[in-house]
Amino acid sequence: MKAVAVKEFKAIPQLLDVAEPAVKEGFIKIKIAAAGLNPFDWKTIDGILKDHMPHVFPLIIGADAAGVVVETGAGVTRFKTGDKVYGQVLHSPVGEGAYAEYVAVPETAPITKAPENVPLADAAAAPTAGMTAMQLIDKTGLRSGQTLLLIGATGGVGSFATQVAKIKGIKVIATVSSEAAAKRIKSLGASETIDYKKAPVEEQFPGGADALIDLVSDAAGFEKMSALVKRGGAALTTQFVADKTRLEEKGLHGGNFETKSTAASLDALRALIDSKEIVIPVDRRLSLAQAPAAIAESRERKSKGKTIIVIDETV
Repeated sequence: MKAVAVKEFKAIPQLLDVAEPAVKEGFIKIKIAAAGLNPFDWKTIDGILKDHMPHVFPLIIGADAAGVVVETGAGVTRFKTGDKVYGQVLHSPVGEGAYAEYVAVPETAPITKAPENVPLADAAAAPTAGMTAMQLIDKTGLRSGQTLLLIGATGGVGSFATQVAKIKGIKVIATVSSEAAAKRIKSLGASETIDYKKAPVEEQFPGGADALIDLVSDAAGFEKMSALVKRGGAALTTQFVADKTRLEEKGLHGGNFETKSTAASLDALRALIDSKEIVIPVDRRLSLAQAPAAIAESRERKSKGKTIIVIDETV
């Protein structure tokens, strides 16, 4: 089968011919409609998990996928052949990922029934970004009428988080880099935007946010942004750059945030998608052959919404 993989850590991804995965006991085999591109994909190439999980090479990348179950192994009870599913296929060993025509994963992986009111391929854009956004908004503890300062709003997580916040009645002040980006994020529910290319955010926003979600800043940037939050508020970063002591000095809670991926979280996300309360922010649909270039662009943080790698929309 065709797959995008690397032959060693930090190598440039290539479109390769690799063996189709076999189904073991407790596993399901999925024919993939599309994979969702995430920054975690190139971080995996760089070896972010090499000290935590075994790897196999050539290492097929990709955590998010949507597709159809075509085979089940002995003992499988959650799924049957023909089920349309979406979720995260990352499992041990790392390297049996979503950028491929087929993937075999444990039925215990964070995978569940796919949304019914969107194309199956589009559902591949939702798992990681959608779950992260929902859990971030919950972690802030914000209530209707309160204000969220959202840094890095126009990427995948930010696009989902803006919509989740709107559902809860939270006022979102989103950072953008252009008029087009401002228009798009406002269409998703942001109340105000700040163009950080015109002047530093702290010069345009006087402070007083009830919470901060920062998806892009380094440690120095997060320090500046957290100063714009009221005492007693929350300041969260997905970049693992928070200093707990500094946050406590400012009277803030939160800090470094890590998504907890579960089938239950995916079920909650599916409900919001099927009820049309959330739109999956697909920005681009690319082929498997175009995936290596898209990964390189992701490294440069040029995302606007989500990119999906379309593999087979006929499934």
